[in-house]
Amino acid sequence: MLIQIEGVLDAHQVQTAQRLIDAGKFADGTRSAGTAAARVKHNEELTLAPAQLTQLNNLVMGSLVKHPVYRSAAMPLKVAAPYYAHYTTGMSYGLHVDDPIMGQGSELYRSDISVTIFLNSPEDYDGGELVIQTAFGEQQVKLAAGDAVIYPSSSIHRVAEVSRGERLVAVSWIQSTVRETERRALLHEMNLARETLLQEQPDAEVTRRVNQAYINLVRMWSVI
Repeated sequence: MLIQIEGVLDAHQVQTAQRLIDAGKFADGTRSAGTAAARVKHNEELTLAPAQLTQLNNLVMGSLVKHPVYRSAAMPLKVAAPYYAHYTTGMSYGLHVDDPIMGQGSELYRSDISVTIFLNSPEDYDGGELVIQTAFGEQQVKLAAGDAVIYPSSSIHRVAEVSRGERLVAVSWIQSTVRETERRALLHEMNLARETLLQEQPDAEVTRRVNQAYINLVRMWSVI
């Protein structure tokens, strides 16, 4: 399930995020990659003072976790702090699958869903598409600043080489309350219909039935 989410950050929030990022430095991105990923990862990651990093994370992730489409589609249980990836001319990230278990010590989590939040305009760079292999072929994603995309972490994906300019994104991972991708997709579609019925026919019998079915399916399929 690949879902694009518009307007996670508004224009002012994007500018604030960029200003905070400008206060930091970028280092070799392979430091956070596993053995396999390090062979194909050619980008940079942000290093920022702790107080400013907390402010940046609160801005970016705080907006994401409040977005209704994200909440419906991801059904998050645990959400990782993001890292900020920077690509300049010649940089790319080859084909890979995200690690299944992430975090450290007692803070381990399973990566069910990957999320990319775009932090600069697609006009700022050529290339740099997020390319995800799906059952319907390769899907290329290059969104407006402030928009996001979520997709299964089990997907084979890559970032195409940047041929001009620079690409800036925030990347995070989610452990969902519903582990299976297909079940999350069904619940998301059902919830869209449920929300429409609750708004348009709140007292109808069909609304009660759909609402009850949705709630009990979440209860049945939840891992908690």
